[in-house]
Amino acid sequence: MPRLNAMMHDNSLPTAHALLVGIAAYRHITPLPATVLNDARDVYDVLTDPQRGGYARDNVALLLDGAATAAALRQALADLAQRCDADSTALIYLSCHGARLEQGPLAGEYLLPVDADGSSPQALAATALSGAQFTAALHAIPARKVVVIFDCCHAGGIGQPKDALAPALQAGLPERYYEALLAGRGRVILASSRSDEFSYAQPGAANSVFTAHLLAGLRGDIAADDGLIRIFDLFEYVQPRVTDAMHGRQHPVFKAEIEENFPVALRLGGQVKAVARSEDGYRYDAYLIYAEKSERDAQFVASQLIPPLEAAGLRIALSADVLQAGVARVATVQRGLQQARRTVVVLSQAFLADAMATFEAILAQTIGIDQENAWRVMPVLIEAIDQSRLPYTLTSAMAMPIDLVAPLRPAYGLPRLIRDLQGPPPSILPR
Repeated sequence: MPRLNAMMHDNSLPTAHALLVGIAAYRHITPLPATVLNDARDVYDVLTDPQRGGYARDNVALLLDGAATAAALRQALADLAQRCDADSTALIYLSCHGARLEQGPLAGEYLLPVDADGSSPQALAATALSGAQFTAALHAIPARKVVVIFDCCHAGGIGQPKDALAPALQAGLPERYYEALLAGRGRVILASSRSDEFSYAQPGAANSVFTAHLLAGLRGDIAADDGLIRIFDLFEYVQPRVTDAMHGRQHPVFKAEIEENFPVALRLGGQVKAVARSEDGYRYDAYLIYAEKSERDAQFVASQLIPPLEAAGLRIALSADVLQAGVARVATVQRGLQQARRTVVVLSQAFLADAMATFEAILAQTIGIDQENAWRVMPVLIEAIDQSRLPYTLTSAMAMPIDLVAPLRPAYGLPRLIRDLQGPPPSILPR
């Protein structure tokens, strides 16, 4: 943490690097609106502003139109890899055409530089950046925090998508393309729209819809307790605003292979804007994790667990209270867990078979240990289970569950659960 404080005080993120690409004036295929160039320039400006994003100008490369040839793009990716080390953050922003060949020996996905030629599969393969080539370039970047932002598959105006790129090409990048880029830890893909949607630019607007909201978040609209804009916070800010602005016609996509909510920029040069919380610092008293696909478990939670807890004045949250349409579940669940003082895990046979419920319980325990120095997980047993089937990382947290199984146990167990939820979680180490 001292290192982060030092970075905030001098208005810089010295280990953050970026490559920003905007291509509108294509030489051989359908051009894109000039908005594309504004997008890339504006992202450059906000990242390199010491009173905002905090990136050193020497660490950020900007390629626009004629400068964004295939050779230049390959060299810029190689330079980015050279500048980074394992502790770096690498951000790549691409506002350009993305396309695919559906058939033939050269079938696949391609990023299109300004000199891309789509007149034939052979011409495309020789002048564009294939999925395999871009994947290899990303793998060469040693940074453990890599973010690739695609504002591709553009439309010139509301309801007016661009014409076909070239006879052999189909516009857009499928989700399998994004997934292939995730190989390796610390990779995040943020795309402006689903593969069957367009990324729109409002008539007369300076920026595309997606990048306009991305810029608003980077310019300081995102709250940050520590003066850092983190990757989950960025997506949670952008996604609902884009979807609402486009009335459900454009849904940003988030895919990740990460283990931490790492920072991608400073907030207003490191200024803190506290996330709104109640007086005790938490929005909820408890977040409930259970096997949601089990009708029996869901019925128990709804009829026998939540009513007495809420009757005691406790604020309870389920996944349904925090999930947002189009937002990755892991992002919203993490936020829900962090907004709750304790986590109640409902143990059953169905829980043992539910990979997502198990993952969320491990995430809750990790938050308690790593971020709060507290035993935040409270296991509740609603039927007999073989605890040896629990993941090793959960065995310590689940060793002493509140038993609601045996006769008369609920009469003792529920009051104990309520009493424990009304107080702070016990510390792991003395504070």
